[in-house]
Parts: sequence; structure tokens; C-alpha cells
Amino acid sequence: MISRVAATAVLTAGLVAGAAVPGVADAPRGWERTAMRVPGAQRLTEGKGVTVAVLDTGVMKGHPEFRGRVTGGPDFIGGGARPGQSYWGGHGTAMASSVLHVAPGSRVLSVRVIWDREDPARKRAEKAAKDGGTGADKESERAGNALAKGIRYAVDHGARVVSMSLGTSEWGWGGYEDDTAAAVDYAVGKGAILVASAGNGGSTDPLEVDANNTMSYPAGYPGVIAVAAMAPEGARAEFSQVHTYNTIAAPGVDIYAARNTGGYEAGDGTSPACALVAGTAALMLSANPKLTPRQVRDILIKTASKPPAGYTPFLGFGLVNAEAAVKAAAGAKAAKTVAVPYKGKQYFGNGPVGSPVGHPPIEQSLLWVGGAAIGVGLLCGVGAFFLFRRPRARRGRRAA
Repeated sequence: MISRVAATAVLTAGLVAGAAVPGVADAPRGWERTAMRVPGAQRLTEGKGVTVAVLDTGVMKGHPEFRGRVTGGPDFIGGGARPGQSYWGGHGTAMASSVLHVAPGSRVLSVRVIWDREDPARKRAEKAAKDGGTGADKESERAGNALAKGIRYAVDHGARVVSMSLGTSEWGWGGYEDDTAAAVDYAVGKGAILVASAGNGGSTDPLEVDANNTMSYPAGYPGVIAVAAMAPEGARAEFSQVHTYNTIAAPGVDIYAARNTGGYEAGDGTSPACALVAGTAALMLSANPKLTPRQVRDILIKTASKPPAGYTPFLGFGLVNAEAAVKAAAGAKAAKTVAVPYKGKQYFGNGPVGSPVGHPPIEQSLLWVGGAAIGVGLLCGVGAFFLFRRPRARRGRRAA
């Protein structure tokens, strides 16, 4: 049996590396900018004043891409690689890059909560989790609930957006965590926007549509915006998880991003899709800092480029439209979320002794009318019941 916390320690960071582009001074302009209408959104705002927490494998702050826009936070997962090694911060560096490609005026807070795929510590944790026993318990005790800690730290240190390009579904273990669910509730209560990748366990076989599309967390927690990946032709990327928790879609194929060892490389996954939506949320909050998490979610949904059939578990409510989302955010009115206290006397039960509990006399004719109406209603109800129960003529059944 896989221990609860060890499962969190081996959360998958879903980015599939592609072709490297070494020595590029600035990131290549990818198709995602046009698809998401990023240039139009950036003419309105670049995300100034908003901090996006990237909960990932760490971020290589010295990359020329960042130019002082990344702040290093704590390492809650511990162990494994160290900064400067090739398998430290690979995935996280790419995700921070994607956030800043959309919201270049924002700042990134890096919080390390998972290991890169090639990190020896991750390989040990995977083996221990699969083997079970004391090894899994030891890894569990050492790792702790890194994701839950990371969420709380990010919100307590000024992050308005929390980007989580990770999930628990890729190897078939891990799942709902009470501590993480509580951290999500805490963050949403503080006004933070939580965004997570839907997962890379999608199936393209029409006969096995649910074969690998298991529930993935944190995408599955209420209050989290789950992001599916779209391919350049406008269809769901073949790896993108199919599930009813999918909220929105963003480009996730051939996305160029910064590489922790320098330069840039293209990658696929719901991970970059998540980071691109997190950047969009930063633009929205920069345009209107008073937006609530519910408002951000609703605006993303209402302004998305809708699929022809409406909502689907493949692409959620459609492709994110950054320009339309920012415009709608700028014009949104402040939500009335603060409860107004009642200043009168408060009683539980019948109130103070001597308070009237009777009711003024009711005119008898009204009682007769009301009773008659109830009787007619009951008769109609019985009639409707029997009409519903009337047997239908049998018809021949055709083979499917």
C-alpha cells in the first residue's frame, strides 16, 4: 500500500522535452501567443504588481530570461539534486519562463515541492512507493506534505496566483490529500488563484477513452482551475487528461521555454498549458486587483473560445482568450463578498420570555381556498403519476 505522503513526494511534473535551441537570447515566439491572443492582452497590461508562485522543481534564477524577476523560496521536498546540477530546476525553470512569456511584468516566487524526472531522489521515492513497507514510510516521513506547505507559504508571502504544473496520476498512485485540500481552501479564502495541469495520462483510443484518464490532484480539488492541453490544429493534445474537472484549455504542444542549463527548448504537456493560464490570471489581476478567485474563473470561462459542442471533458470550456479575459477583468465590478454583521438582538429559540408567539387570526375563506387548491394539486399529482406509469407499446429492439 502506498503511503499517503510518499505519494505526494513523487508528484509528476508533466513536461516532455523536445528540440533544444541553445544560445538563443530571447525565447522564440511560439504559436501559443497568437492562439491565446497574448499580444492584445499585453497592450493592456503586462502583469505588473502581481506575484505568481511556481510550485515545482525549483527555478534557475540566473537564466538571462528572468532578469531579476524570480525570487527563490524554500525547498519543501529536500534531498536530491542541488542548484547548478542538470537535474535540478529543469521543469520549474521552463514553467517560470512560460508564466513570464504571458505576464512579463509580473514576478515569480519559486517554491520547490517536487523533484525533476531524472533526480535520483525521485527515482528512489518511486521505487520505495512501489515496493511499500518501511522504505515508503521513511520517504513519507522525510518528504512530508510538500505541496500543502508550498501552497500555504506562497499565499502567506504575497502570491496572488499559484501555478502547479504537477499531478498525481501518471503512475497510478497518489490522490486526494486532506492536508492539501485544506491548503487549497486556505489559499482560495485568502483570494489566491490556483491553477493546475490536468495531467498527461490521456488516452486517444476511442474504445478506451477512460483507460488512463484517472483523477489527478491538485487539478481535482474544488477551487482549482484545471487546464487541459490543446494542439496547434485546435484539438485536444493526445496526452491531455480527459476528465470532468477540466476547466479551460491552453496550448500544450511545441511550447518553447527557458532551459535550466541555458538557452531554450520546446516541450509538450499540460504543464506549460497550466503556466500559460497562470500568466493570464496574473494579467487579469494586474488589470483589476480586486478580482476574487470565483470572478477570475468565471471570466476565463465566459471569454474562452468555446468548443462547438459547448463544455467537454476534453477541453473544458474552451481555449483561453487572454485579451478578452483582461478586458472583461478590467471592467468587472467588485464582488460583494464581505458579510454584513447583524447589529440587533440575537436569540436562539422563541426569544425572550413574554415575546408574542401567536399569529393574527386568518380569514376562514382563505383556508377553504387554500385547502381546495391543495386538493386540486394532489389530484393533478396523482393523475400525472398514473400518466407517467402508463405502459408504452413495445417495439422491436435493433442491434447496436
